[in-house]
Amino acid sequence: MWMAKPSSSLIRCPPASSSSSSPNFARLTCSSSKDALAPFSRRIKSLSEEELVGAAASPRRRLVLRGFPGGAEAFELVARFCYGGGGGVTVTAANACAVRCAAQYMEMADSPAATAASTAPSLVKVADKALEDMPHWPWHCVVDAVKQCQSLFPLAESTGVFDKVVGALLAQMAIPAPGDATPTSSSPESSAFRFSCDTKCSSLSLRRTWWFEDLVVLSPGMVERVAKALLARGADHGIVARFLFYYLKCRIAGAGAEDKKAMLEAAITVIADLDRSSVSCKGLFGILRIASPVKLAAGCQEMLVAMIGRKLDHATLDNLLVQAPSGTSSLYDVSLVLRFLEAFLRHGDEPGRLKKVGELMDLYLAEVAPDPSLRPARFVELATALPAAARDCHDALYRAIDVYFQVHGRLTDDEKMKICKGINYEKLSPECCKHLATNSGFPTRAAVQALASQHTVLKGIIRHSGPLKPASPPPPPAAHRESYDDADGDSNGQVVLYASRLELTLENQNLKSLLDSMHWRVMELEKVCSRMKTQMTKMKASRRGGGAAAARSLPRMCS
Repeated sequence: MWMAKPSSSLIRCPPASSSSSSPNFARLTCSSSKDALAPFSRRIKSLSEEELVGAAASPRRRLVLRGFPGGAEAFELVARFCYGGGGGVTVTAANACAVRCAAQYMEMADSPAATAASTAPSLVKVADKALEDMPHWPWHCVVDAVKQCQSLFPLAESTGVFDKVVGALLAQMAIPAPGDATPTSSSPESSAFRFSCDTKCSSLSLRRTWWFEDLVVLSPGMVERVAKALLARGADHGIVARFLFYYLKCRIAGAGAEDKKAMLEAAITVIADLDRSSVSCKGLFGILRIASPVKLAAGCQEMLVAMIGRKLDHATLDNLLVQAPSGTSSLYDVSLVLRFLEAFLRHGDEPGRLKKVGELMDLYLAEVAPDPSLRPARFVELATALPAAARDCHDALYRAIDVYFQVHGRLTDDEKMKICKGINYEKLSPECCKHLATNSGFPTRAAVQALASQHTVLKGIIRHSGPLKPASPPPPPAAHRESYDDADGDSNGQVVLYASRLELTLENQNLKSLLDSMHWRVMELEKVCSRMKTQMTKMKASRRGGGAAAARSLPRMCS
């Protein structure tokens, strides 16, 4: 586009159809063009003065303005304003943002021509007056203003234009749009991840999402800026979260790797600032699945892991079964789950949440235990990651370890004992304890510790069950008395059971039955322990030559 006024001066701007990716510029050719703009623009005035000082005057001198905000159309409006003596330009909703940024670029806040007696008009003031009415603009004009701001940064931010646009957005978002279909009602099952939230939404909150479709066309950087600005002005965190998930659902499909990365990083950065209750755990795992093949920035990866970790008590087994990275032999990404656990333990100190994660980890351990490529060190980390309060019963943990031992048949006893450290034998049920005692896959030391701990638990229960009372006279004969020694080798203390003299509840009756069935096993284990102590020296001496014979000389566990 070429403009000439008067004929001896030229103002050259880039054509309106030029690519937005190329830098905007304007060339002013002396003399009348600069003379017309200088009285209203301090930038043009100072550039003209510098050129006159630095070089001899020339009738074809040029000033090049690079990075001109708003491009050719905005520069034309600025030029018309100057040629019209501060008039002849109508600032509307369609051009107010660009004109305001262009005026700031040209330093037209205070006109150089202003004097004490006469004040020349200021294009900045004219644009600001038009922007004051932005909250009352039609919705489509506000959306257009948001789109314009994408190419006007950083001037849009420094001039306050972007802040006014966000204020207008928030004011109109609060107004429901009756009759408009909400984006949430058309979320397909086949999408990369479902548009969901942990909190149920009222009909009013659904009506407040009518604006999603209009802003989904924004660039990732602009989405991040708009979302953060809305949060800073008190926007509902749940609505912002829903918009981000909807934005990803609509834009991720078909996008290139770099575009996906930009979208995901923008969404993660904003979601990290939201309330934990406003973000769906299902949605976070959906982002994780999409981000797996994309190399996110390390900071964004950590933020995503931390957010999932804080909500790990809402996760399911399917969520945790993330495929291992390419190039590894394992089936599942165990390292990622361990990072989730670390993040959870930094915040998950409530007993209820801790036990939910304990149940989830028992399921996960049972799922990954059959993996032949899962190294013992990783399995130990999984089994021992949670504190003792996370599990009331260790039966599921024992069963997972049992499966792991069956699949990994070449483990040594020392390696097995390291894995067994995760088991609290006192929290095993009698059935599991009985199974462990006869399980040839577990080391003998583990079986001894299991039965010894059960012995201790039962002693404590009986000791605190209350005073002994005769069930019926006369007292039972001495032949009905049974006793056994402590399993830890302490022969001084004995637990004497008078079964017929105890007034037992249903629970204590079960315990009595258990004692009867385990009594002879404990005595047999005492003999095993005694013989192991006397043969320990022989086993060490015969480790190289007679190790097999010494091992065969040990008594077999009772079946």
